[in-house]
Amino acid sequence: MIKKQSVFLSVSSLLFLAGCGSKTVEKPNIIFILADDMGYGDVSALNRESKINTPNIDKIAGNGVVFTDAHSSSAVSSPTRYGILTGRYNWRSTLKRGVLHGYDKALIPAGRTTTASMLKNRGYETACIGKWHLGWTWNNVAKGTDSVDFTKPVTGGPVAIGFDYFYGISASLDMPPYVYVENDMPTALPNRITSGKGMEMWRSGPTASDFEHKKTLSHLVDKAIEYINGRGNGKPFYLYLPLPAPHTPILPSEKFQGKSGLNPYGDFVMEVDYMVGRIVETLHQNGIENNTILVFTSDNGCSPTARMDELQEKGHYPSDIYRGHKADLYEGGHRIPCIVQWPACIKPHYVEQTVCLTDFMATFAAVTGYQLKDDEAEDSYNILPLLLNTAEPKAIREATVHHSINGEFSLRSGEWKLLLSPSSGGWSYPRPGRDTAVIRTLPKVQLYNIKTDPAEKNNVYTEYPEVVNELKEMMMRYIRDGRSTPGAPQKNEGHKDWGNRLMENWNL
Repeated sequence: MIKKQSVFLSVSSLLFLAGCGSKTVEKPNIIFILADDMGYGDVSALNRESKINTPNIDKIAGNGVVFTDAHSSSAVSSPTRYGILTGRYNWRSTLKRGVLHGYDKALIPAGRTTTASMLKNRGYETACIGKWHLGWTWNNVAKGTDSVDFTKPVTGGPVAIGFDYFYGISASLDMPPYVYVENDMPTALPNRITSGKGMEMWRSGPTASDFEHKKTLSHLVDKAIEYINGRGNGKPFYLYLPLPAPHTPILPSEKFQGKSGLNPYGDFVMEVDYMVGRIVETLHQNGIENNTILVFTSDNGCSPTARMDELQEKGHYPSDIYRGHKADLYEGGHRIPCIVQWPACIKPHYVEQTVCLTDFMATFAAVTGYQLKDDEAEDSYNILPLLLNTAEPKAIREATVHHSINGEFSLRSGEWKLLLSPSSGGWSYPRPGRDTAVIRTLPKVQLYNIKTDPAEKNNVYTEYPEVVNELKEMMMRYIRDGRSTPGAPQKNEGHKDWGNRLMENWNL
């Protein structure tokens, strides 16, 4: 009933069939733009009913591949970023739920292969500019105190796991400390404590003399453009560009305030689109647009801090037709915009197959000729055939695991999606920890046919017990094997009985 992944032609054959000259595609530049908390329905190329105009993202869509069934590995920030950079589901790490904060230590150990270290191995210059949110060690930090010595370097950050250059912030723009770090050193010392309120909320914390929340988005994009303009040595480059927007604090610049006609969130999305356009224009000006793989996507769905009820009243819903939002197991939590442009090799088309952001590591490995080892990219599938439009009709992915902020699971395979929880697993109704009385009355699992019921309204678990059991067993196999792709079994991190506890909870 649930199909295994199919076998494809070799990478060299695929590139030949796509009409890509071997010299052109040998080492394309790669830019990965990651928006923060931007919903699937916020992009007008994906949502015809969108009230937000995103012409620059739409232009990329018109020139490349539009994935209509793309997903982040988690419904929140840090876990998704872990998955993008390691090709591995976050829940295999020590982070079993929630996110990291500005003072937390590194989640990715120095010994693990990342997209950056892999591409560096293939001769790439590698850079991360933007929001890190994967932890590092501040000098003399005791979490929650003011003991950091900002005159000393941080350790365990981006440059420790394969990035030649880093410029950015430690976590979300609403998480202190508010200090820019270049490579391993803060660029300035904190000289004040700042905080924000309402949609402009950020937590109170030390703020550096060169740091201004309202200018952070444009400042980071300026740095990215500076980096691209400086790449004149003939070497290919990989730029991972995780933007801090439209996540809170929702701070559209004066130029964009009121431009959407919705609310500040809509304005901020339009500003993100403008910044994407600046990156594309920079590629064009440097004459490298043709052989640059440009990915635009988001780390999870839209946050309720966008005031989704207010947006709906004006005819816009950031999750489009899908249920839920950021933090949830429901589609609105992890179904995200994902658009890829590569003019040298990609002709415009739509892809309806399910893909996950973890897949880009194996895909970039295929593009650059890197042979992944068994202990690398354990949950990453090569979707190059989908990019080049040479894939067979059969699905590349056997299944895709989704993870919520509360550490709960769902599994999607083909048209079926099983939530191993009676709740949303996140922040929408029924919310764990808040709607407890209601949740106690609900079935322990939820089964939806995403093809016929994309809004996840009808739980059909009683009608298809064989599907429920098969998906449960598949989920446990993925946990036991330490991987979801073919290869030698690997170990998950964390408590050794973690998987057994899940099995007990799921009655297996």
